[in-house]
Amino acid sequence: MTSGRTDPVKQQVAAHWDRRAPSFDEDFGHSIRTPAERAAWDRILDLVLAGRSALDALDAGCGTGFLSFELAARGHRVTGIDFAPAMLAEARRKAAARGAAIRFEEADAEQLPFAPRSFDLVISRHLLWTLPHPEAAIDEWLRVLRPGGRLVIVDGQFDAAGPVAPGSARASAEYAAVGEQLPFYGGRAREEIEAVLAAHGLGHVGGDSLRDLVAAQSQRSIAEGAGPRAYRRYVVWGDLAR
Repeated sequence: MTSGRTDPVKQQVAAHWDRRAPSFDEDFGHSIRTPAERAAWDRILDLVLAGRSALDALDAGCGTGFLSFELAARGHRVTGIDFAPAMLAEARRKAAARGAAIRFEEADAEQLPFAPRSFDLVISRHLLWTLPHPEAAIDEWLRVLRPGGRLVIVDGQFDAAGPVAPGSARASAEYAAVGEQLPFYGGRAREEIEAVLAAHGLGHVGGDSLRDLVAAQSQRSIAEGAGPRAYRRYVVWGDLAR
């Protein structure tokens, strides 16, 4: 696999997210602004964490730190990695402002700089579709999981929502140049990702369609004057054997 620093596809992807970093948190779906969104995310995280406490957690493709901050607020020890330096700079700025003890590192989600069995939890949000080698990435995430650890993937099937929305990542020049080289471009159905996790050896594979989050985000979009949005979103998880 080509190093992320020299892979032209990955460089295009990083350039896109670097460009968007200053306004990323203002974009739709990248923050929590309503009580309904708060309630949905609390339910989602309670569901996937399943009562596990004080975990060593890796947020793969952390962006500006949404999941990292949510996990840290729940008492977990969090490392966030991303390939876009500007995203990490924003995450670090927010961590300093909040006094959050989160380690943010520049790294390639397909080639992690961590020893085997370093984490109890690996979690990602809307990352798989951006990767040139998503199944290799899953193997890498499993490599750094401890026995009994959990892999959690929050994603969606965006190509089922109709035409690409103007201003979205898939409408950008960067992704137009590399989309055909991203196997999960446009997202995949929840059932397909569940099957992928099972095929990679995970047990207790499960998922949830996040209807409460979809409804809350659509309500917010209407309230903000942007009209309804109804993307198919889901979370899928699986456990590494002990």
